[in-house]
Amino acid sequence: MMKKFFVYSLALFYIVAGTNHFFSPEFYLEMMPDYLPFHELLNVTSGLSEITLGLLVLYERMRKLACYGLILLLLAIYPANINMLLEALDGKDFGVPIWALYVRLPFQFLFIYWAWAVRDFKLSEST
Repeated sequence: MMKKFFVYSLALFYIVAGTNHFFSPEFYLEMMPDYLPFHELLNVTSGLSEITLGLLVLYERMRKLACYGLILLLLAIYPANINMLLEALDGKDFGVPIWALYVRLPFQFLFIYWAWAVRDFKLSEST
């Protein structure tokens, strides 16, 4: 039962997060480091990746690949999270308290662990 919860909640988390890239793109565009080109394209790509990988987590045959994809995506976007904190410390207002931006950094590693932990779950064997 817990395995199902962790798999389904992981999928839902990334489907909702990915969808948010299209409803609130300004949030994601503002956090991107200036040295990255094509911010709009990166936002769309990240959102579509989260949605796609979230859906693929639901398919047992694709779960491991999807979880590795989520881990890589989380590592790829980590610099944007650091950038957001650094810009907030320089005075930019993201509408998020600075303490929350600090807390967000280690949470990324919990999200990585979550994807790692469910990569081999076989829902057909869960109780």
